[in-house]
Amino acid sequence: MKRFSAIKITIVFLSLLLPVSVCKAQKYKRSIRNPEKELFGKSLNNKTVKYKESPSIVRAKKKQAKMKKKLDKDFAAYVEKERKRALKIQSPEVQDRMLKNRKEADKKSKEKRKKVEKAMRKGGKKYK
Repeated sequence: MKRFSAIKITIVFLSLLLPVSVCKAQKYKRSIRNPEKELFGKSLNNKTVKYKESPSIVRAKKKQAKMKKKLDKDFAAYVEKERKRALKIQSPEVQDRMLKNRKEADKKSKEKRKKVEKAMRKGGKKYK
């Protein structure tokens, strides 16, 4: 009987020690997420390559941006000049009507913008 209880005690101890050794294999969560880091000491798949453009490319991009800005400015001036010219060549009655229509159109667009902004503010509050 004593021998039988000793066998039971050893079986209980072995059964308690066995799961502990299995759990040691997954000790850290970090090593599960990134096994490369555990094996090699660093991760191999997240290298960021630093790229520096040559000075000639930087100069060319700056020149291109400068030209684009100049073209936009010239285009805006051209549109304004043509708008004034189109108004100037009309008869006085048509000029009055065109100015009135322009004022109404500006007013409508301003009201529409305000309405859209107000609706966007309400929507933003809804999802905060």
